[in-house]
Amino acid sequence: MTRRFTSAACATVLALAILLAGPANLTAQDSIPSIAEKTEGMTKMDGFMPLYWDADAGKLWMEIARFNEELIYVSSLPAGVGSNDIGLDRGQLGGERIVYFERVGPKILMVQPNYRFRATGNNAAEKKSVEDAFAKSILWGFKVAAETDGRVLVDATDFALRDVHDVIGTLEQTDQGSFKLDPTRSALYLERTKAFPENTEIEATLTFVGDSEGRFLRSVVPTPDAVTVREHHSFVKLPEPGFQMRLSDPRAGYFGIEYEDYSKPLGVSMTQRFISHHRLQKKDPTAAVSEAVEPIIYYLDPGVPEPVRSALLDGARWWNQAFEAAGYKDAFQVKILPEDADPMDLRYNVIQWVHRSTRGWSYGSSITDPRTGEILKGHVSLDSRRARQDYLLAEGLISPYTDPNTLPPEMEALAVARIRQLSAHEVGHTLGIAHNYIASTQGNASVMDYPHPNVTINEDGTLNISNAYDDGIGEWDKVAIAYGYQDFPEGVNEEEALDQILAEARQNNLTFLSDGDARPTGSAHPRVHLWDDGVDATTELQRVMEVRRIALDNFGEAAIRYDRPLATLEEALVPTYLHHRYQVEAAVKTVGGLYYTYAVRGDGQDPLRAVPADEQMRALEAVVATLDPTVLTLPEEVLELIPPRPYGFGMHRELFDRYTGITFDAIAPSVAASELVISLVLQPERAARLVEQHALDESMPGLAEVVSVLADATFGADVDGGYEAAVNRASERVFVEELMRLAYTAPMPQVQAVATLALTELAIDLQQMAGTDDASERAHALLLAQDIQRYLERPYAPERRTEVLAPPPGSPIGG
Repeated sequence: MTRRFTSAACATVLALAILLAGPANLTAQDSIPSIAEKTEGMTKMDGFMPLYWDADAGKLWMEIARFNEELIYVSSLPAGVGSNDIGLDRGQLGGERIVYFERVGPKILMVQPNYRFRATGNNAAEKKSVEDAFAKSILWGFKVAAETDGRVLVDATDFALRDVHDVIGTLEQTDQGSFKLDPTRSALYLERTKAFPENTEIEATLTFVGDSEGRFLRSVVPTPDAVTVREHHSFVKLPEPGFQMRLSDPRAGYFGIEYEDYSKPLGVSMTQRFISHHRLQKKDPTAAVSEAVEPIIYYLDPGVPEPVRSALLDGARWWNQAFEAAGYKDAFQVKILPEDADPMDLRYNVIQWVHRSTRGWSYGSSITDPRTGEILKGHVSLDSRRARQDYLLAEGLISPYTDPNTLPPEMEALAVARIRQLSAHEVGHTLGIAHNYIASTQGNASVMDYPHPNVTINEDGTLNISNAYDDGIGEWDKVAIAYGYQDFPEGVNEEEALDQILAEARQNNLTFLSDGDARPTGSAHPRVHLWDDGVDATTELQRVMEVRRIALDNFGEAAIRYDRPLATLEEALVPTYLHHRYQVEAAVKTVGGLYYTYAVRGDGQDPLRAVPADEQMRALEAVVATLDPTVLTLPEEVLELIPPRPYGFGMHRELFDRYTGITFDAIAPSVAASELVISLVLQPERAARLVEQHALDESMPGLAEVVSVLADATFGADVDGGYEAAVNRASERVFVEELMRLAYTAPMPQVQAVATLALTELAIDLQQMAGTDDASERAHALLLAQDIQRYLERPYAPERRTEVLAPPPGSPIGG
C-alpha cells in the first residue's frame, strides 16, 4: 500500500528532525575544546608527535597532526625479567611496523598496511586491487578529545599501559604461570617518555600479577606473583628517500625482506627478495677510498665494566677493517652512549650489556624498514655471564691456581678475547649478515661462525690457551661487507658487479653455509657446524680428545682458587670432561654426510656429492672411540677430591646429575657423555640417510653397519677393573635405550626395521651373557634382555631409564 503524507505533516516531521538533530550536532562540535584549552596546566613534550602529561589525572595525551602519512612504530622491553630461559631480556626489541593514522569522525584508527603483498608497477587500479585483496591490521583506536587546525589530541594512557610486548603470553608459553596486567600497579615511566623532532618515545612500568608456577620466574623475581617490567613505544619519522635497495643472493649470507609483487610479468618470479643493510654512501663513489656521506655509528652501553668495555669496543670496531677493504674511510665507528641518550631511541645503534640469572645467548637484532630493507637501528644484546663461562673453561683446562698469592692472567685474557670476538659477531648480525658456519674450515674466515677455543699442546705436553680466539675480522666478512655496502660508481652494472664479488670469493675458497646446515641434529654437511674447528672434523676430534686427556690428567685442586669449597671443583670439571662434545657433533655429521653448496645455475659450483665411504667410516671410528671406558672414567685422584656440596652451595643446572644423592656420582658423567654420542649417531634423519645411501650404492655404509659398530664399541669393549666395567654397562644401557627410541620414533619404516632387528639379536646375546659368573654383569644383561623383550612383545614408547641424567646445558659454549 502506498503511503501519502500531507504537506503539513511533512513540515512537522522536518521540524522535529531539525529540533532533534541540529542541537545535538552543535553540542558535539561545541563540546570539543581546542588543544590549548584541553592541555592547560599540563607538561608539554614537543616533538615529532607532541605529548602532554597531566600529573593530576595521571594521563598522557598525544597530539596527532599527520593523517594517512606512514611512519614507523616500534615496541620494545627496556627493563626485563632476567632469565635466559624465559627470554624477556632487558633491551629486547618487539619488532617494527609501518603504520598510519586514519580519522573517521571522532575516531582515530592506527592502521598497519600489509607490505607482504604488493604491486610495484604504475597501474594505480592494480595497486588498489592488491591492497584490498589482503587484510590490514588496525592496532589501536583513539577518540578525539581536542582539536586545533586539523591537529587532534587523543588519550594515549591506555595505549601505553598495555602489554604490547606480550609478557603474559611469554610467561604462559614458558610454563611460568598465568598472569594478568594490574592497572593499579602500572604507570607511565616519565624518565623515558620524551618527544624529539623525528621521533616520540613513550615508556610504561607494567606489573603483572598471577600464580607463579615456574621455577625460572621464582628464581629471579623478588615476589613471583608480582612481575614488574617496562615496555616502550616509539613513533619514528620515515627515513628520507634515496635508499638503494639491493638484490638478495643466497650465496651472500644476508638477512632481508621478501614480498610478493603481483605486478611482475609472467616468467618473472613474484617473490622479490632484497637484503637488509644500513644506508651508506661514499662522498665520492668513483674514488678507490672515500669517506662516507654519513658514517654508521654504534654506541656502547656505559654500564659495561673494564676490561670488558674495551674488549667490546675493540671487537665491534673490527668491522671498520671490512669497510676499509670496501673502499670506505672511517665509515664504521663505535662510541660510548651519551648519558642523556635512551638506548631504545631509534636514532642510536646500541650495544647493550644484558644481565641474567644464568648464562645464555647474545643477540644482534635490527629494526628494519619493512618497505625497503633499510636497517634503521642496530641493537646488540650481549650476555654478561658469557665472559665468566669462558673464564671457567680456562680454569678447568689448565688448573692454574698453584700459588695462593698469585692470580694467573691467562683466564681473563681468554675470556676477554672471546668477548671481543662475540662483540664483532653480534654487531655483524645488526649489519644484516647471517651466520657462516663453514668459515671455520676455510681458515677461520668469518667472525659470523661460532668459534671453539683453539687450545694447543706445547712441546712439553702442557696446554696453551694464549691463542684460543682470533683477533680481527675474517676474509669472508670483507666479502659480505663488499656485497652489502659497496657503493658502485654510475654506469656500473650492479647485478653483474655483485655476482663478480661472490665469484672471486669462491675462487679464494670463501663460501657461505648457514644455520639449517649446521645444527647438530638433522643437518648433513660435515664441514658446517657450531663451535667446531679445523678443516677436517675427524682429525680435529682426535686432536681435541688429546687436549681433553691432558686437561683431565692435570685436573685437580688447582682448578679452583684457594679458600673455595672443594666441591666446587665440579663446576670446572663439567666443561673439561665434555670438552669434546661439540667436535663430536661436527665429526658425526660425516656419517651419512653430504658435501654441497648453495649453487646457482651457471656459477660452476658442485651442488652435491656424498661423503666417501672411507671418510664416513674413519669419522665413525673416531666418534665411537670417545665411548671407550678409559675415556669415560675419571681419574681416581679427581674422584677423591669432590665431597658433597657444602651448606649454601647447592646443586644447580651446570652440574652433572646423579644417581647417588648428595655425593658426587662417578658414573653419571659417563652416562651424559654416552648419551651425547650415541643419540647423535642414531639420530633419525641420519639413520634415514644411511639407509638411503646404502640403497643407492652398496659400497657406502648403511644403518645396519653403523649399528654394528656401535654395538662393538659398547658390548665389545675391553674393560679393566670394576669402575671401567660399571661405566661400560652405563654405555650399553644408553645404546639399548637409543635403539628402542629409534625403532619406535623413526619416520622411515626401514629405519624402524633395522633397529628392531638389532634389538632382537641383542636380546639373544644378552640372554647368553646372563649366564656369566660376574653377578653385576649377569644382573645388567638380564635386565636389558627383559627390557628389550618387553618392547618387542608389545612395542611402546620406551621409558628412558637415564633421562634424569641428561648432560648439563651446552650451547652457548660451555658445559
